[in-house]
Parts: sequence; C-alpha cells; structure tokens
Amino acid sequence: MNALGRHVLVELYDCDPQLLNDVNHVEKSMVAAAEEAGATVINSTFHHFSPIGVSGVVVIEESHLAIHSWPEFGYAAIDVFTCGDSVDPWISYKYLEEALKAGHGSSMELLRGQEKLLTRKDIEAIKRDQIEQKESKPTFKRNVWFTERDENVAFSLRYDGETLFSKHSDFQKVEVINTYAYGKMLTLDGLVMCTENDEYVYHEMITHVGMLSHPNPKQVLVIGGGDGGTVRELVKHPSLEKVTMVEIDDVVIEASKQNLPSLSSAFDHEKLDLIVGDGIEYLAKCPANTFDLIIIDNSDPVGPSEGIFTKDFYSNAYKALTENGILVGQSESPRFNQKVYKELYGMLRGIFSPNNVHCMLGYVPTYPSGMWSWSFCSKQGIDPVKDIDEQKIKDFVAVNQLSYYNEAIHRASFALPNFAKALLDE
Repeated sequence: MNALGRHVLVELYDCDPQLLNDVNHVEKSMVAAAEEAGATVINSTFHHFSPIGVSGVVVIEESHLAIHSWPEFGYAAIDVFTCGDSVDPWISYKYLEEALKAGHGSSMELLRGQEKLLTRKDIEAIKRDQIEQKESKPTFKRNVWFTERDENVAFSLRYDGETLFSKHSDFQKVEVINTYAYGKMLTLDGLVMCTENDEYVYHEMITHVGMLSHPNPKQVLVIGGGDGGTVRELVKHPSLEKVTMVEIDDVVIEASKQNLPSLSSAFDHEKLDLIVGDGIEYLAKCPANTFDLIIIDNSDPVGPSEGIFTKDFYSNAYKALTENGILVGQSESPRFNQKVYKELYGMLRGIFSPNNVHCMLGYVPTYPSGMWSWSFCSKQGIDPVKDIDEQKIKDFVAVNQLSYYNEAIHRASFALPNFAKALLDE
C-alpha cells in the first residue's frame, strides 16, 4: 500500500430520513459495517440531537468510522479510516449504503501517511518487546447518547442504545429508552417528558399542593397526564371520590403501561374515569361548577398541547370549577421559556384576578434548566401559604412516604427568586 492508512470519504444521498434520525439504527449499522470489513471494534459513541440528526464515531483497533446525518435532506457524511491492510474500508461503504437505504452515493479514497514522505523517528520509550504483555481482546463499549437541544442549550443522557418503545401516533412520536442515570425515560417528539428517577418531583408538586390546599376536594379533572403519574398521586387522597382524566394520545398511555409501571400503576383504579379524547373540547362542553380541582398536566406548547395555552381554554376551566375550586397547571420554566411563562401568568391573572394567581417552583433535573414552575389559581382566593393545615400535610406525607413534597416545600415553593417575580410583573 506504501501508506500508513486508507481514508474513504463518503457522501450518501436520498437516504431514508427515519433511519438517519434513529440513533439506535445508525449506531448498530456503523458497528456492523466495521465488523463486516474485518475491523475490531473497541468503542462506539453516538448522540441523537433533538429534534433531528445523529452524530457518532466507532473506534476500531485499526482507526475509526464517523458519521453525521441530516435527516431533513436524506443526507449522511461518513468517513472510514483504516490503518494497514487488514481492513477493507470499501466493504464498510457498501454496507452503510444498503443499511441507510441510500438512493446514491459518492466517495473518494485518500492514502494517509505516504511512506516515501515519512522518516521513522527514534522515541525514548519502553518498546513493546521489552515488557511482558498478555494478549487480550479489546472490550467493546457502547456510548449512545440522547440529546435534547435548541439553538443555545443542550442536555444529554447516556442510555443503553436500545429503544424500548417507539411509535408514531396521530399527534407525535412516542418513545421510551433506558438511561443509565435516570432509568427509563419517556420522550415525545424528542423532548423529555419524564424519567423514572426524578418524575416524583413534578407529579407530587402538580398534585398535592392543590389537593392539600382545598378544604375537601372530591371531584378532580386531569387534562393530559398520559404517563399516569398525576393519577397515581391523586388516588392517595382519601377525600377523592372521582378523578376524570382526558388524554388525547392513547399511544402515550400505551407506552407508559408497557414500560413505566411505577407511573402507570393507577390506570386501573376504581376512582378513575379515563377518557381518550381532546381535553380542549371536553372543557368547552363541561357544565359549570363541576370540579373541585382541575390539573393541567400538558406537555410543552407545541403539537397537541398548543391549544391549551389560550384564553378560551382557561376561561372554560374557570367555569368548570366549583365556587371554591382550584386550578393547578404546569407553567414552563421561568429561566428557559420566559416568553410562555410571562404570557401564561398574564392571561391567568386576567381570568382569576391577580391576587388569586400564584406561582410555585420545583426542581426537576431532566427538564430544561432544572427549574420548573406550576400555576396555582383559585376562584375564591384560597391562599396556598396562609390557608393550609400543616399537620394534615405532615400526616399525609408520612403515610404515603413521599419523596419530594412536604409542608416546608409547600410553603417554600411559593417563595420566588427576584428574577422570576420580576418576569410576572413585566
């Protein structure tokens, strides 16, 4: 060969966009392409970027294979670098062309480190033949990463490289993967919805603050909440007579039932009336004075949740509340999504009156910025700090062994940092 290595630069066009956006498929295809060419795989590191795109590298004893994909163009840029003559990079090229279902491709080969241009140097180091070494086969280690990002911020979690659940519903792509740090994770269109290891923060806050601020909540409505965590927390309250849950996407419920038993455990509870339907339409038709507590457990204001962040929706929720009713809803991050945060609280104050609308904060590590907010709105001015029974909260927490919420957290969650208060006053 008269060179140290061969470097094949590959461009694949008209590939299957779904395959190019599937980090699991891309990683396995790259590893298989290396093995098919006779390489010894040492390590793979791959990232999926939200909403689309995959980057990754397979490290082999003989060098590496690397890729970056643009699913929106059906395009992948790949390079295959091999040292010596033991691995044929063109076999990898042909394998990937088929695995990614490319319409066509282009390539060129470079000889790297041409020997006539090199001079061997003496290096003052222990030579390999001067020490005893036991021959060992390298252990293959997978590093596959999920990444949620926008133009300025990214958050990544390493997972085992397998997709436990993946299905396109009529509204969104629903997936479940198994992360090393936070257990199983539910994503919708590539955005984190919940993980097994930190979901309790969100679900305990969105549920118990309202339930334990109301004097006697019997009838509760949940809009959204397809993972089941909010219903799981609600049925812990003895005053509850019935919870009506309206979730638009039955695939989210299916994914949770199959893969997240710690969240979906109450889907068969006798007090639950589960409706698969549009929560916006449900509230528009709901009779007045029906529910003591309404919980808006929706995803971010895109896709099926976009219509929830409107004046008409919250006006219908106000009407559906009983005279001393309470509404609690997720209200985004005051650090990450300030525009929606400000607009939502301005709208709620116009419906419930400024003195009856409060913001509470909690900390969910896998949500953007970690800082998350929930709105607390009451019809008759129930004060979520002054009008609570601390002993009742203590007893409830002790009986149910909660992981985040307690009487001190209840009070402290309404103490806002100055920047968050200032946003509400703009």
